[in-house]
Amino acid sequence: MRRTATPHLEHVVVHGHRRAYVRAGSGPVVLLLHGLGCDHTTWDAVIDSLARTHTVIAPDLLGHGASDKPRGDYSVAGYANGVRDLLTVLGVDSATVVGHSFGGGVAMQFAYQFPGLTERLVLVGSGGLGPEVSPAIRANTTPGWQHAMGVLAAPGVRHLAGTTMRLLARSGVRGLRDLGEAADVYDSFRDRHARAAIRHVVRAVVDWKGQVITMADRAYLTEAMPICVVWGADDRVIPASHADNTRELAPGARIEVVPNAGHFPHKDHPERFAKIVRDFIRTTEPSRHDPERWRRLLLQGAATEPVEAEAGERPLQPVPEAG
Repeated sequence: MRRTATPHLEHVVVHGHRRAYVRAGSGPVVLLLHGLGCDHTTWDAVIDSLARTHTVIAPDLLGHGASDKPRGDYSVAGYANGVRDLLTVLGVDSATVVGHSFGGGVAMQFAYQFPGLTERLVLVGSGGLGPEVSPAIRANTTPGWQHAMGVLAAPGVRHLAGTTMRLLARSGVRGLRDLGEAADVYDSFRDRHARAAIRHVVRAVVDWKGQVITMADRAYLTEAMPICVVWGADDRVIPASHADNTRELAPGARIEVVPNAGHFPHKDHPERFAKIVRDFIRTTEPSRHDPERWRRLLLQGAATEPVEAEAGERPLQPVPEAG
């Protein structure tokens, strides 16, 4: 079986900011979007496998990894725009979009904003499918978080805490399996610009009650696009019950709950994960954006949620289906 060379980090400047990414393989494009505080290396265990049959592009989102960390737009919509612009610069017309955790939220927003660029959607332990999220992420929204992390990111404290987290991750306790990856995220907080970027990201999508951005009101649009949801059964960051939410929000979605895996199933079981993605691509046709069909879906979705009219206004009437 053909092996690919180890991908090297490339850079391109978009809107005056340097964007880092890796690219490997050839064929139809698979775009890999990492989660909060991570970077392209979260996909290291699966890039080579996927690149045997596809072109794999794994960027560092703005504010993460080797990409610039400016004072700028860190909203989910802003990230979706940035992904579109990166693909445009790289000459990519469409892709199967795979998003992990926060990257899943970006993937959903990307598919919503740019359905013509999205062939399929793969959501991995994704945000946006329910309100629950770990207390550690909610803590990012508290007023003193930035100052506290500045203290906790001091070299000695960071080294001790990171070492402890990695040891606990190797203890074999299922609920602690994700602490190794959490330690990597924690280590990235040594960069104050990265801390500021992550704070802006979290405040855009989470408050003290949990996640505030959801696909629930737009899930009906997945009727026009193949979607696969992958979750680790032991996920303690975003619970696997959110995969069940998807069964209700998008009945046509393919659901894969991976046993003995946490919030990073692509790292816990890379070969199984790569097989899930390849099989999903092989057995589904890429979405072809039909503006008229999209319009009908939007109108039908609006008609199922009647808007209460203000005094003196006519109530919104259901829109008849075209044809």
